[in-house]
Amino acid sequence: MRRTALITGGAKRLGQHMAKHLAANGWNIVIHYNRSVLSAARLKKELDQQYPEGEFAVIKADLNEMDQIDELIHKTINIAGKIDLLINNASVFDPSFIADTTNDFYERQMTVNFKAPFFLTKHYSLLQNKGLIVNLTDTRITRNEPNFAAYTLSKKMLWELTKMSAIELGPNFRVNAIAPGATLPPENETDDYLEALAKKTPMQVPSGVTPILNSLDYIISNQHLTGQILFCDGGENLGKPTH
Repeated sequence: MRRTALITGGAKRLGQHMAKHLAANGWNIVIHYNRSVLSAARLKKELDQQYPEGEFAVIKADLNEMDQIDELIHKTINIAGKIDLLINNASVFDPSFIADTTNDFYERQMTVNFKAPFFLTKHYSLLQNKGLIVNLTDTRITRNEPNFAAYTLSKKMLWELTKMSAIELGPNFRVNAIAPGATLPPENETDDYLEALAKKTPMQVPSGVTPILNSLDYIISNQHLTGQILFCDGGENLGKPTH
């Protein structure tokens, strides 16, 4: 029987890469989106054409809205019948120092990056009797740089949620995290942006998405892995090289 994955923010960037990767490995995919309706539709059409034996669906939900967060898992199960893998990938990534952070800005970072995964985890565990959750955090969680204060704190909390939910939901649910580093350039930047960032890491080259996809495969296949984080950042979390 084919397995089904729900990927939040699955229509673009890393979410799209994970959707294509899992589809190529025999998974059915439910692509969550908010504003990226055209990207979601294009991705579904592409997957339908490449993998006619699979089942692919799109579902809209604004993860800033609590009622839509609460309904997302239920709607997905109604569409797909089950969820074998929940990937909490949707994220907002905006700079702001603590002194510059408004309440609205703070709420948006925390709601999308932490509150939504928290309650999606809750509903997933209540509506199914087993499953797998993968949370996308960030290599920034190992540091306290204040230039992305609310974002970084939200991702630190997501990592703590990963460990806490692994304890509460085991053994029927496994919960793990992936922490990317310089993976994809911002939409207004080129690959040179990543090259410059990567020079400050031990590996000194951008990772791209392949290590993240490899880590996802490892988490899926290792049935005894829970409450763990895999850093896909070229060693960035270790600190800057001295040479």
